[in-house]
Amino acid sequence: MNLILMGLPGAGKGTQAENIVEKHGIPHISTGDMFRAAIKNETELGKQAKSYMDAGELVPDEVTVGIVRERLGQPDCSEGFLLDGFPRTVAQAEALEGILSDLNTSLDYVLNVEVEKDKLEKRLTGRRVSPTSGRTYHIEFNPPQQEGICDVDGSELIQRDDDKPETVRKRLDVNIEQQQPLIDFYNEKGYLRNIDGDQDIDKVFQDIEELLKGLHA
Repeated sequence: MNLILMGLPGAGKGTQAENIVEKHGIPHISTGDMFRAAIKNETELGKQAKSYMDAGELVPDEVTVGIVRERLGQPDCSEGFLLDGFPRTVAQAEALEGILSDLNTSLDYVLNVEVEKDKLEKRLTGRRVSPTSGRTYHIEFNPPQQEGICDVDGSELIQRDDDKPETVRKRLDVNIEQQQPLIDFYNEKGYLRNIDGDQDIDKVFQDIEELLKGLHA
């Protein structure tokens, strides 16, 4: 099964990616992992990507697409893959279509884990962290035993700057704006499947599994 996983920050995409990969034994391919592997293996494209990253510049599409092409051509992807964090733009999505066509395969589904923006704000702004142990809590979904205090080391929990309401709102707005053209693109192609992310984690996975069953039928 060839899948792309999409979702806004806080939608629980990471958890579902782990579940899918564990259950179906397909590689989880995130952009970060691909870049790190290409740089570590010192492939030609990896070296190019590193030079841009070292200069603090964005890696251009042709290098990113080349690294994706290399990764999807590896033997462990022959039974399928889960792409996460790529494509980010319609141009990249079109390039991916070309790569898959060259590999004589195509996408099955683009799974979009949906949660309303105000609920995502609540999820993201409720996070609290211990500055010493790094342990993460949530004031509503995973509170410490004593309010504001870390269970492990007794330190006072803090709210990170990027979890503050105005930062979270801005980040969500940027992500919504970036994702919409991709959602429209995949909807038009017939690949898009929206998954209700505003339910218990296990129920979200159950819904995904129900959908994936059809691919094995």
